[in-house]
Amino acid sequence: MPNLPTFRMPAPVSSPPRLAIVGGGPAGLMAAEVARAAGVEVDLYEAKGSVGRKFLIAGKGGLNLTHGEPRPAFDARYGARQREIAAWLDDFDADTLREWARGFGVETYVGTSGRVFPMDRKAAPLLRGWVRRLREDGVRFHVQHRWLGWHDDGALRFETPDGEQSVQADACVLALGGGSWPELGSDGAWMDALRARGVDVAPLQPSNCGFDIGWSEHFASRQAGAPLKPVVAHWHDPDGTPRELQGECVITATGIEGSLVYALSAMLRDAIATHGEAHLELDLAPGRELHRLREDLSRPRGGRSLSEHLRRQAGITGVKAALLYEVLDRDAMNDVQALSRTIKRLPLRLLRARPIAEAISSAGGVRLEALDDALMLREWPGVFCAGEMLDWEAPTGGYLLTACYASGLRAGRGAVAWLQRADTAR
Repeated sequence: MPNLPTFRMPAPVSSPPRLAIVGGGPAGLMAAEVARAAGVEVDLYEAKGSVGRKFLIAGKGGLNLTHGEPRPAFDARYGARQREIAAWLDDFDADTLREWARGFGVETYVGTSGRVFPMDRKAAPLLRGWVRRLREDGVRFHVQHRWLGWHDDGALRFETPDGEQSVQADACVLALGGGSWPELGSDGAWMDALRARGVDVAPLQPSNCGFDIGWSEHFASRQAGAPLKPVVAHWHDPDGTPRELQGECVITATGIEGSLVYALSAMLRDAIATHGEAHLELDLAPGRELHRLREDLSRPRGGRSLSEHLRRQAGITGVKAALLYEVLDRDAMNDVQALSRTIKRLPLRLLRARPIAEAISSAGGVRLEALDDALMLREWPGVFCAGEMLDWEAPTGGYLLTACYASGLRAGRGAVAWLQRADTAR
């Protein structure tokens, strides 16, 4: 049995208990807010030179704060973990998050897709206001402190510009992120430290990611970066149930990515793990029935090229036309039946997910079974975990960020309650 860190009992009542929070993303910042509001002394440690870096980068194109989808449909976006995350959302859901942002003067609106954005679509004003308030409330920030694990006496180890430092605390909240965007701090390096101490962790995997297909050099060199919209994806669930979803995606040099692909990434990734590949079909002409398409393409071409005929009769141009040439040979392109069927169900064979460093988020991490309802490790009293380092995943659209906030609040409350119980027991 590995040596487990043993947290010392909180100091006497005259000296408030001290909570160490490791990680300065939304989950860590929310845990700090909750704990400080309860009178706990809070020190927050961040590996980078400032907090919230991934939050800021994610907001560069418009901060997608949450989603307007009502519950319980909102909860279902978390797939196999919806039951557990629904409990977090009972305390801090999308409406609560919008109200919380309003407290910083940040008004939000629901876009046409249901996604919720600040009125100015910027992340920086919200983050600046949040950090300013936390500092004013007494949260102490320590940047360039990279967590290395624990000493046997429970002291936290940090690598700093001044060498390794040890920190004693009465409890800690780990909010270390997943494995995506490692340059912003979420590099998954904490996995080894927790695994070495016997924590049950699932391997980190890419989520909300692109996939490799293996285009021809001719296609890739001409179409990489081309948006593919609108299209309808068709696939079968593991139980054989046919599914479909309309959306948009983007051709890459190696395959395909974009919001439609991200929404299916967990299913596609798991299919590749099971079968060695995944299959997806795209309808390039949504809204036009196969028989109508067949009739239109059967009209005489005259002296027009096949590409011009596709444009006139089917509205197929650009990257959609290029995809047809990529998957069909010359004879099939001139066969109205085969061409029509392929326009409605263009087959794609996905070979592998793109590396986790390129993914928007990650799956895997500390299994929820290793935590109690307060997100405290069952084997380590006083150690709480929150955010993307936990084993759950969700599609883009504000669901990821909402659950990170909610888990931070739950872990922060859990730490406060544990410290209070420990103080009473003392």
